[in-house]
Amino acid sequence: MEMHATYNSFVAVGDSFTEGMSDLLPDGSYRGWADLLAARLAARSPDFRYANLAVRGKLIGQIVDEQVDLAAAMKADVVTLVGGLNDTLRPGCDMGRVTALLEEAVERLAPSCGKLVLMRSPGRNGPVMQRFRPRMEQLFTHVDALAARHGALVVDLYGAEALADQRMWDVDRLHLTGEGHRRVAEAVWQALGLDAEEDWRAPLPPAAAAHWAARRIGDVRFARQHLGPWIGRRLTGRSSGDGRPAKRPELLPWRAPADGDAGS
Repeated sequence: MEMHATYNSFVAVGDSFTEGMSDLLPDGSYRGWADLLAARLAARSPDFRYANLAVRGKLIGQIVDEQVDLAAAMKADVVTLVGGLNDTLRPGCDMGRVTALLEEAVERLAPSCGKLVLMRSPGRNGPVMQRFRPRMEQLFTHVDALAARHGALVVDLYGAEALADQRMWDVDRLHLTGEGHRRVAEAVWQALGLDAEEDWRAPLPPAAAAHWAARRIGDVRFARQHLGPWIGRRLTGRSSGDGRPAKRPELLPWRAPADGDAGS
């Protein structure tokens, strides 16, 4: 692997994981691992440009139709592609179609960029994860095969115990916290051959045991605020990303926020 490379452009493709939920900034927008990585890459290159085409709730077919050709046309030094997990959470998921669409995306993106980065996405420990684990692992096996065939990098977040820790996940139990996103940014940074700044796989300190009543209150709050609306969208065919534009649709120079944070 080329060490200490300079990357002058980065395009992120995907869904809510890449958009940055739930790494919330004070203004109500989301930052996330891709913005954090972009800020670090920009610090090494005065000509750095960044686009983030990801939109929450997108299925792999929508990512292919709406984002892949745009990303390919940008001919960036680095393109990250993470998609298909939203599909695996659908009851009628056709894994053959999902893997075929992911393959189509890789075939379009790999020749157009310097490095294509794929991921084995993290999963939160718990009963929901156990239910969908077989589909996720089928998807990740395909990711590995595609990467080998097309010379892409794979960042194995799924194999990191720390990212499965429930404390790395927001109250919606679907999206990483700011700490989780920070670790993902470090993982991709290292995969690109850049010097490690920390051990992103390091376990969290032992957790204090939660009382039964506190766990039940948390479960009820989760069901009311997050699970119920999520099921409602599935039943009506709606998505949290319907009508929402990409956060950074053009490949433009990186500009840090006025407060110096690493947002977009």
